[in-house]
Amino acid sequence: MVFYVTGVGFPLPAELAARARDIMAGRVEPVPARDAATVVILREGPEVYLLRRTSTMAFAAGAYVFPGGSVDARDADQAVAWAGPSPAEWGAIFHAGERVARALVCAAVRETFEESGVLLAGPGPDSVVGDTTGDDWEADRLALIDRSLSFADFLARRGLVLRSDLLKPWAHWITPEIEHRRYDTRFFAAVLPEGQRTRDVGGEADQVAWKRPAEALALAEQGEIFLMPPTHHTLDELAGHDGLDSILAERREIVPIMPRAVETDGRMRLVIS
Repeated sequence: MVFYVTGVGFPLPAELAARARDIMAGRVEPVPARDAATVVILREGPEVYLLRRTSTMAFAAGAYVFPGGSVDARDADQAVAWAGPSPAEWGAIFHAGERVARALVCAAVRETFEESGVLLAGPGPDSVVGDTTGDDWEADRLALIDRSLSFADFLARRGLVLRSDLLKPWAHWITPEIEHRRYDTRFFAAVLPEGQRTRDVGGEADQVAWKRPAEALALAEQGEIFLMPPTHHTLDELAGHDGLDSILAERREIVPIMPRAVETDGRMRLVIS
């Protein structure tokens, strides 16, 4: 995994430079990108919820990220009770088929609950659950993580409806072709529901924090924290807003962004063009 910046580019280490040349020459096929979803949880300030991935993770170890993860095959289950924009509407926004769009939205809500305890669902289309920090909620969260409980069954057992209207489409990032692990990730934004609390849930993260976007960027600039480029870019966008209303009102055009390797004067660099 490498860090890359817009325009200037990042010099690739020898191994990845060689892999980039092999891919460009057709000698090596890029790894397929797995569908994934990421959710920027917001609260007034505005502040964002960040997790630091453990140093043992195979991807983005030690990076501060938003909650999210890969789509589970069961996320496309049509049995999931649904309120808000339909999978077809989300598919039009993210340029995806209806089945993939359904899975992406379900993955976004499921992963957010797994990694923060925040649940974007309620007993009906106009309601949302309150505090989710009890032992029974924790048992369900752990069952979702170990995949012994499907998201559809979790919602059905509790009589809950997924609230897709609580999600705002934000961006679409694809891991560069030169990487050994690749993700096709749709970014969403969501406001922390009233009455709910985030918590340090452990697992893939060893620290969590609420930060103002500008504060997180300053810490990254000082080398205090490490941010992946999509996270850095998103925080930079959010830093231009003075409150939640401004963020939620922003009109977003969702265009795929995939950094690419280029060779200049014999040096391979990764750039966002």
